[in-house]
Amino acid sequence: MGRAKGLAQELTGRPAMRSPGRPAINQRETRWAFWEGIAAGMQTVEAAQACGISQPLGPRWFREAGGVLPTNLGTPSGRYLSFSEREEIALLHAQQVGVREIAKRLGRSPSTISRELHRNAATGAGKVQYRATVAQWKAERAAQRPKIAKLVHNDALRNYVQDRLAGHVQDDRGKRLAGPLVLWKGRRHGHRADRRWGKSWSPQQISQRLMLDFPEDASMRISHEAIYQALYIQGRGALKRELTACLRTGRALRVPQARTRQRGRQFITPELMISERPAEIEDRAVPGHWEGDLIIGLNRSAIGTLVERTTRFTMLLHLPPMPGHQTQDYVKNGPALAGRGAEAVRDAIALKIATLPAHLSKSLTWDQGSEMSQHVQLRIDTGLQIYFCDPRSPWQRGTNENTNGLLRQYFPKGTDISRYGERELDAVAAALNARPRKTLGWRTPAEALNELLSPA
Repeated sequence: MGRAKGLAQELTGRPAMRSPGRPAINQRETRWAFWEGIAAGMQTVEAAQACGISQPLGPRWFREAGGVLPTNLGTPSGRYLSFSEREEIALLHAQQVGVREIAKRLGRSPSTISRELHRNAATGAGKVQYRATVAQWKAERAAQRPKIAKLVHNDALRNYVQDRLAGHVQDDRGKRLAGPLVLWKGRRHGHRADRRWGKSWSPQQISQRLMLDFPEDASMRISHEAIYQALYIQGRGALKRELTACLRTGRALRVPQARTRQRGRQFITPELMISERPAEIEDRAVPGHWEGDLIIGLNRSAIGTLVERTTRFTMLLHLPPMPGHQTQDYVKNGPALAGRGAEAVRDAIALKIATLPAHLSKSLTWDQGSEMSQHVQLRIDTGLQIYFCDPRSPWQRGTNENTNGLLRQYFPKGTDISRYGERELDAVAAALNARPRKTLGWRTPAEALNELLSPA
């Protein structure tokens, strides 16, 4: 092995580079196509299929990069030789084609081809042979411009950033308060799960505060983007990945901006949006138009709420766990069995709406929760016109949001709602419907509904 390395150095005039093993086939263009798909809002599996790589490889690339486009993947400009060109060079060189003829066929300078054959040739077993895979690996190694991150060599800055991110919470006596014990599992915290306690400054707060705390020290400066990259990109900085748990989002991977703009549910089409709702629903002049939502409790418990916009009459939906919940009957990617899934909500709404006369069951407006993914079947079963609010716009269902606030008096946050049966829910709804309302001229919702039901 030593003689081979010495011969390689003698033949090439440069020290032999340590080989990482079998050279990988160039994937620069493929990686660029993958990240283009991610930037367009595609999921990792979809982007992997679009660029022709295996399904597990796409998520692996995404995790390794922390969800951030690698800085070494610039837009291919054609300035440098591509892997396909190196394959052509290897083929022609093996056929004893001259350097100038190869350059002419590829549309490159002869000096470019000459340097390529000299610099990036394989030198294994004491022989100089040009192979496209080895040449591509050597070219990518030579193109690397390693730069030590500021947080790596500046201990004071690194300690400052870490303390503001994950520093201990203290009481008025300076004693540390540990908070809940949360193990970092390499992914975002669970739904309604405990969060790690820390100072939890945002990277932007840390970046801007440095200017006030160290006005004369130019070395104590770092951008918020550099902090994010140190957290999300492996090997980019000295910060541990588990410190992402101290960010307010708690994300272990960054989310591309295109995905955040596409957070609307896939089952919602433009004609179902609230902007397409008829004017008669908006002015509350015609009864029979409802707003709905879920009230969530502990242990994935929930109840549904339906509020009529004109009379403010309220009906509560009993959502008990479905058969097979927390048993061996669980099926991966099957229907949600906790009681708040799409099938359970669809059946509960249909059951309640069936108790109303036809002229009081015209439309239903809901938020974009996945529990309404069965809205097409619900419309067939009940005849209700279904509309959805815009994302993160609960004020568009103001009547329902106000009613949910009143119901929290009976079902506070942090309680297990599953302990209440349909009998208790109907009693609470009746109590709420018996309260006089200012907007109804101090009549009760029950009295307003009875006026609509009684013959003229």
